[in-house]
Amino acid sequence: MIQLQERREPSSFSLFNLGFRPFFLAGATSAVILIAVWLVMYRQGYQPNYYNIGVYWHAHEMIFGFSMAIIAGFLLTAVRTWTNVQTPFGWSLGIIFLVWLIARIFPLISAVPDTLIAITDLLFIPLVALGIGLPIVRSKNYRNLLFLPLLTAFFIANLLMHLELLGVTEGTANLGIQLGLSLVIMVITIIGGRVIPFFTEKGVSGVSCKRFSLVEKLIIPTTALWVISSLTGYTPAIALISGITGIMSLIRIAGWFDTRIFKVPLVWILQLSYAFITVGFFLYALSLYDLVSQSVAYHAFAAGGIGGLTLGMMARVSLGHTGRKLATGPMMVSAFVLMLLAALIRVCIDLLPFAYLTSLHISGALWCIAWILFIIKYTPILIKPRVDGIYG
Repeated sequence: MIQLQERREPSSFSLFNLGFRPFFLAGATSAVILIAVWLVMYRQGYQPNYYNIGVYWHAHEMIFGFSMAIIAGFLLTAVRTWTNVQTPFGWSLGIIFLVWLIARIFPLISAVPDTLIAITDLLFIPLVALGIGLPIVRSKNYRNLLFLPLLTAFFIANLLMHLELLGVTEGTANLGIQLGLSLVIMVITIIGGRVIPFFTEKGVSGVSCKRFSLVEKLIIPTTALWVISSLTGYTPAIALISGITGIMSLIRIAGWFDTRIFKVPLVWILQLSYAFITVGFFLYALSLYDLVSQSVAYHAFAAGGIGGLTLGMMARVSLGHTGRKLATGPMMVSAFVLMLLAALIRVCIDLLPFAYLTSLHISGALWCIAWILFIIKYTPILIKPRVDGIYG
């Protein structure tokens, strides 16, 4: 590692200068490929070599492939800012990224043993934990040690999936999916509470976000309780905690919201996407009593919350950490709108006057186009050095 004060000249190819660069680009690319392949699979019944269980492949890759790539890129970047200690870059970052990439490719190669698929995939999260843990400990920035037990929980969730698919356990794969998705929502709750009001105040002139101290103190432990309770199968408790967490999220949104945010796309995409997380908690509570489909609740979290927030966060972080002006053009505004439409269609899929498969493909196509627009716009930004000449 290098101290931030040391001078280091960036090269013309800067993809591995800082964590957000390779993982944001690869995450966006995987977002297109994974959904496009899943739509084909869903229609034609094709099964990838992921233990020959297609639905597990889809869930696993969207959580532990796509989502974990974005989380890794964000943490490997943010921890450097929080601690003023350099996180992995260059060859060390390249190794972490290569492990993630190989873990995505191995399931598609029939000759690769299932055990090797599992070992490679399970190795990624500990490497990310090491990459952020050392700077946090060295800087004594103990507040952010919270992310280490979270990454440990992600590892356990991933392990639960692999153990069943390897035939070691029974009934743990669905538990791993549930835990993995819930943990992504918890990460969003933590990070969103920090950065969305900050980005709102910095991005929209004259706006001051209200923060309700009691809500901010309680929402993270309540979300953690929701994650734990969701694994118990005790419906009344899960529904109650889910509803309480949804109310807290709604209070948060109310405090952040100001109509002036609609002048700044990099802000409204974050707030509207976080609103899907809020809706997701309420839908999840209703789904426990079969009042709505559980798939609808999951996709409010996934398509709306995770999809929209990752797209908006990646767009904003990539500009800020490459020294560029925090502004978007028509291409990214279109991407934001398409992402929200994709999420809205997926959540309302049972209410639309179209066949289920038709609505699913429309939603998936809009999702893919949104990410393709991001890739077109941001590939040069993520590969080239900062415009101000600073290494990062």
